[in-house]
Amino acid sequence: MITVALPKGSLLKESIRLLKAAGLDFSGFLDDSHRQLQLPDSSGQARGLLVRAQDVPVYVEYGQAQLGIVGYDVLKEKQPKVAHLADLGFGDCHLSVAVAADSGYQSAVDLPPHCRVASKFVVSAREYFQSLDLPVEIVPLSGSVELGPITGMSEAIVDLVSTGRTLKENNLAELEVLYYSTARLIAHPLSYRINDSGLGEIIERVRAASLAGVPA
Repeated sequence: MITVALPKGSLLKESIRLLKAAGLDFSGFLDDSHRQLQLPDSSGQARGLLVRAQDVPVYVEYGQAQLGIVGYDVLKEKQPKVAHLADLGFGDCHLSVAVAADSGYQSAVDLPPHCRVASKFVVSAREYFQSLDLPVEIVPLSGSVELGPITGMSEAIVDLVSTGRTLKENNLAELEVLYYSTARLIAHPLSYRINDSGLGEIIERVRAASLAGVPA
């Protein structure tokens, strides 16, 4: 039986819609009346695991799931050993450098050397500033990084932006975009190569459903 790792949070509903269009129904995860983290597909072809988005590639890399859906931002940060199969075209957002709107900075290279930059995306932030040859101190945070410039703990932040509303409400402005992110389909490399349990057929159905578009 194929196991699919599904991400909790903003990508879950669209992931379930896409998989349902491909013949795998995990709608039970949207039922607030239960807290099950593992459910069989209604057709019996597969089972779903409901995990934190950051853990999706971990379950796939270690083989507890053969397929997974996760944002490119997670893959970029974690760099797991998984097969990248398809851009699914939803969950659009981007990773940006942002500062206080009244800071006077016009671009990332205007930031002072050795200043602090707060981020949940430590790897991506460090790589970006290294590419600018600008030495900064990356301050790892797991909560609301917007508080960095507000409290004066950091000069800037590197964070995901979707609508930009949170930045505006906290008087922050974007300087640069590091990369754009959408939901991606990933697979366990060995399972994908040997087509374990007919994995290839399911992958093609998901790809076809993604290209066809999923009704809201």
